[in-house]
Amino acid sequence: QVQLVESGGGLVQAGDSLRLSCAASGDSLNMYTMGWFRQAPGKEREYVAAILWSGGNTYYPDSMKDRFTISRDNRKNTVFLQMTSLKPEETAVYYCAARFRGRDEYEFWGQGTQVTVSS
Repeated sequence: QVQLVESGGGLVQAGDSLRLSCAASGDSLNMYTMGWFRQAPGKEREYVAAILWSGGNTYYPDSMKDRFTISRDNRKNTVFLQMTSLKPEETAVYYCAARFRGRDEYEFWGQGTQVTVSS
């Protein structure tokens, strides 16, 4: 089992940058594909970014690929999400998630960290 704890959220202004962190415990992340998701009140959970367990390949929706960067430091057992040019509509709780290699779905989730973007 892996436990995930997000941090780094807060209140920022539109256009600002923010870096989120996801610290893992219970297992090493070097065998896990990691993802970031977000969910605003009354809306569905939205995929934000992913980084493969096997290397540095990353994936983003088109609306985020030019502004968001996911990275990982397996030695520190930590995953990051660097966000730039934040928009008010991106206000949400941001979640870190993990899935072991070979798994179809993300298995483990953090409690989330609130990101609020004001205009």
